[in-house]
Amino acid sequence: MEENNDKGRDEIYSERVKAGKRTYFFDVKATRSNDYYLTITESKRKPKDDGFFYEKHKIFLYKEDFNKFVAALNTTVDHVKNELMPEIDFSQFDRDNEEVANASVSESDSDLKWD
Repeated sequence: MEENNDKGRDEIYSERVKAGKRTYFFDVKATRSNDYYLTITESKRKPKDDGFFYEKHKIFLYKEDFNKFVAALNTTVDHVKNELMPEIDFSQFDRDNEEVANASVSESDSDLKWD
């Protein structure tokens, strides 16, 4: 386990989702008492005077809320897909995601630093 700068919390597992100009990180972390929680981070690259910076927004999700969170997310996504946009073939985005996943990581992506 690698120690990170998030108040001494250990990162156990991580998934990255690239989505256009945004990247989402799903990180499982451990507390000092070996309990687990999830952080969901949205990162957007923004221009700055001398280059760029990453604007980050983070959500902390605790185990007692996992089921409620996933249920609400699934219900909301299903509502958009089935009620608001039934004419859209959402499987087309799966193919786009496969292409992105198979693409090589650019040099600028290797500069990411997380708290």
